[in-house]
Amino acid sequence: MKTLYLLRHAKSSWKDTLLDDHDRPLNGRGRDDAPLVGEYMRQRGLTPAFVAVSTARRALETAAQVLYAIRYDGMVRASRLLYLAEADSLLSVIRKTPARSSSLLLVAHNPGLEHLVEQLTGQASPMPTSSLAHIELPVETWRELKPDGTGVLVETWRPALRR
Repeated sequence: MKTLYLLRHAKSSWKDTLLDDHDRPLNGRGRDDAPLVGEYMRQRGLTPAFVAVSTARRALETAAQVLYAIRYDGMVRASRLLYLAEADSLLSVIRKTPARSSSLLLVAHNPGLEHLVEQLTGQASPMPTSSLAHIELPVETWRELKPDGTGVLVETWRPALRR
């Protein structure tokens, strides 16, 4: 059994219209929400064994704040392949997770994350910014993972639910 945490980056800023999309930082709400996701994970003992994150600035900033809140000190892999990736590309990156890692936190973007949740669990789940999906997967290794709907969507959570 493997555990997958899918996290959509926190809200980003559109203030500087000259910035490339890849380089957009978090806005105020995003900087407020990201630590709340980490706090939520820490309180529930949801600490990943491995982390993969998009190289987009907003995803890296989200991951940094979440990982600080959960006191994570393990391996983090930043990958350009996760930037605006579709579900099949996300799945490809997930399959490369070290076999010894029982759980993975993947920080990326929509619509790929929403599509991946549905493919893995058979359940549609909206993933607005700062959303966290917790999925249990009936596989022994990450390489075995298939988009066959056999995963269990344990929960989805976002800071807006706390307000």
